[in-house]
Amino acid sequence: MGTPTLRTARLDLVPLAVAHAEEMAAALSDPVLHTFIGGAPSSPDALRTRYERLVAGSPDASVTWLNWVLRLRVDGCLAGTVQATVADDRGIAEIAWVVGTPWQGRGLASEAARELVGWLGRRSPAVRTVVAHIHPGHHASAAVASAAGLFPTEEEQDGEIRWRLSLPAAKRP
Repeated sequence: MGTPTLRTARLDLVPLAVAHAEEMAAALSDPVLHTFIGGAPSSPDALRTRYERLVAGSPDASVTWLNWVLRLRVDGCLAGTVQATVADDRGIAEIAWVVGTPWQGRGLASEAARELVGWLGRRSPAVRTVVAHIHPGHHASAAVASAAGLFPTEEEQDGEIRWRLSLPAAKRP
């Protein structure tokens, strides 16, 4: 499964490239973004190193890493990321998103997550279930998951709630 450019009403979801590291480091530089996920903002060099690993792909042949940056078409800037880790042997795609603080509250993460889930359902017959892990206090992320069609479960992992969407067979090719 390749990583194509995806389009929404306002965004281009562009396959991640190492060259995005500097702009993304600035876009994601607010320490508030790490309130629920821990850590701290990455420097451009650290993000470049991380992106090199992501672009190289998973070392496990049964796992596919799909990563996009969110380019806001109105001004051409990068505003965040969405990603999916697809475990082909289990039929599960784990998704995540982050939008920089200046662009939050506009529905961009929801728009990108809906497109990602829709694309996974249309493009990958191996994906039967989409999941996301969300801190129970992160209401904005819960709203994004809900907008993408996921529902909270009673399962927890590392203090986060597992959200899930079972894709109907009719949505898969």
